[in-house]
Amino acid sequence: MKSYDEIKMLVEASRRALSGNMNESNSTDIRKQYGIITEQKVVDTKEIDIEDTETEKETGKDSEQIGVKRDKQKAYRVINNIIILHGKTKADLQLTTDEKNALTSSVDEFRTDVAELTDFGELNVYPENVEWSGKILELDLEFFFSINEPNGLYVKSDMVKIDQNYMGMISKLQSYYEKFKAKWSKIVASRQEDVEE
Repeated sequence: MKSYDEIKMLVEASRRALSGNMNESNSTDIRKQYGIITEQKVVDTKEIDIEDTETEKETGKDSEQIGVKRDKQKAYRVINNIIILHGKTKADLQLTTDEKNALTSSVDEFRTDVAELTDFGELNVYPENVEWSGKILELDLEFFFSINEPNGLYVKSDMVKIDQNYMGMISKLQSYYEKFKAKWSKIVASRQEDVEE
């Protein structure tokens, strides 16, 4: 009977802590006392402080390239994922709601369609390309997507056993890459239209 009472108290404490009707300190105390784990609060997009950098190297320039404006970049954190916009003007470096939503849905879809346990790298949005990488932890398999290529899916892994599990993961990656490419191709096309206007 003791465990029933403990469960009942835990459920009640969980309801109070998660209802949002308590102040933050009481809610934190209840979470600590009963070991309640909650999801991290969703934080809106915030700009990451990085310097605008040039993507072309200074060495080996042709005389035609001297004085040519090079790309700049600006990084944003969107719910623990980083998106870096590359462009020549400040307008190119502004993150839109569509791009935020596309990144969030890309991460969610990847976790649903391919692998839940994944460490995602930065998503780079260039004027004519989008590149994204990450690592699928269960197979220690790194992937890289580039939408500017007919077959822009690359994988890297050390000493992988080629079995049904591995082949299934490659198949899932290939299927998801096509979905990713379609979504981000629309974003790139939209960004190009905005530049032309």
